[in-house]
Amino acid sequence: MAINNFIPTLWAARALENLNNAHVYAQPAVCNRDYEGEIRQAGDTVKISTLGPVTVRPYIKNADIAAVQELTDASQLLTINQANYFNFQIDDVDKAQTRPKLMDLAMRNAAWALAEAADDYLAGIMWAAVPAGSTQGAVGAGLSVGFGAGETAPYTALLKAATDLDENNVPRMGRWAIVPPWFHGYLLMDDRFVGSGAADADTRAVNGFMGRAAGFDIYMSNNVPFVAGPAEFKIVCGTNYATSYAEQINSVEAYRPQARFADAVKGLHLYGARVIYPNALALIIANMGTAA
Repeated sequence: MAINNFIPTLWAARALENLNNAHVYAQPAVCNRDYEGEIRQAGDTVKISTLGPVTVRPYIKNADIAAVQELTDASQLLTINQANYFNFQIDDVDKAQTRPKLMDLAMRNAAWALAEAADDYLAGIMWAAVPAGSTQGAVGAGLSVGFGAGETAPYTALLKAATDLDENNVPRMGRWAIVPPWFHGYLLMDDRFVGSGAADADTRAVNGFMGRAAGFDIYMSNNVPFVAGPAEFKIVCGTNYATSYAEQINSVEAYRPQARFADAVKGLHLYGARVIYPNALALIIANMGTAA
């Protein structure tokens, strides 16, 4: 890659494509992008309006219907309050013909690192927003005592999380759960997951997708929040309309470092998220335990 052939929009698009391929928490199946729009700078805000309930009344023949209902609304702000950057170089010593390939690999690695930071941020705001009544405990399969009042079987904990969502009138279509690797390992020991819910080998591990269990698309991530004190993992379950997310790769620039014989590229990743409907999320508080 010669510096004079650098096209910022193309490399920004490539970085964003790699970023979307790396996301687990921030992928469209988990978060919606309905309010993404055009992000120009950190601190940008998007006003999100949510409507109140619509009243349904019984119809009585030959009787006047009630006066027209005035809909109520509320607004929330999605703020672009997170910013991370990458800044790497390719030395002139490297052969010219290898530079486009090196640039592509470096941009991919940068995107994965940015995705890790964004997913970690999203995981934190999601589990913190889950209502207290939508929390289940779970530990390793085969233990006689669960965490708190929870279940010893991870699969059963997923079923209870699904019940919480049912009771909150959350649609069953598009439900997901993001679990740590050890939790997925316990599910693999459960015939209810392996026999009917596991994904085919050619579809597994796309953005962390591992199969289906208890009505959830199961995604695996190392960014599941972990609290060291009580050794708890915060496993969030829900649907993609619960959380809105917006991101943009901004200000991608190529330059020649003054003290180096190299081409360098830097870029800024801006993003933000907000849990719009907390009742559309459920939480499993899990510790690893010991498998039977």
